[in-house]
Amino acid sequence: MSVIKIDGLTKIYNQGMIDVAALRGVNLVVEKNEFVAIMGQSGSGKSTMLNILGCLDRPTDGKYELEDVDVSQLRDDKLADIRNRMIGFVFQSFNLLPKLSAYENVELPMIYAGVGSVARRKSATEALDRVGLGDRMRHKPNELSGGQKQRVAIARSLVNSPNIILADEPTGNLDSASGDEIMQIFQSLNKDGATIVMVTHEQDIAACTKRTVTFRDGLIIKDVPVEQKLLGGVV
Repeated sequence: MSVIKIDGLTKIYNQGMIDVAALRGVNLVVEKNEFVAIMGQSGSGKSTMLNILGCLDRPTDGKYELEDVDVSQLRDDKLADIRNRMIGFVFQSFNLLPKLSAYENVELPMIYAGVGSVARRKSATEALDRVGLGDRMRHKPNELSGGQKQRVAIARSLVNSPNIILADEPTGNLDSASGDEIMQIFQSLNKDGATIVMVTHEQDIAACTKRTVTFRDGLIIKDVPVEQKLLGGVV
């Protein structure tokens, strides 16, 4: 079953007198329970693709279906609803609110979704337990290490039971040991059924996924399965 279906996707940015094609007719299918790494040099189109997959940007042309819903031309309010219900985001910079505890940061998407307090408490607690931070849920971001902050961000991405998790360089701000811990969590989530698409420039991180899609000049130049490097101690 396809979670993502991209057909002829084009994205053109107008920069003064010049039109710049960030994506030039891309086709891509991601099946349920896949773990895909998107790679490519700066300017290759991988970040533009992730923004469109996350409904943070619109294509200039082409079609994008998320769970058989054509999101290419939806109104902004519908896109916001899709983002909150169907997509979990994990960013390189964590994007945690500094004045909120780990628990409150994880709870936030459910507040936006109108989930009741009892259900929020249950889901946020379970998500933090899932990433090994059940004993740190009352700590503020400045009381957590980089790896712990990213665990909070992963927990936050899980609470609305998204159809897909999108991760943008999730290990980019971490040392290698913390990066391995984060990839262990992603591997464990994928093993349990999560569909994950991750942008990374690190070959050793891409080796922890199941498939690598490489962009160059707005096109996919390589799409290959990966002999996955399984990390020990998966949560």
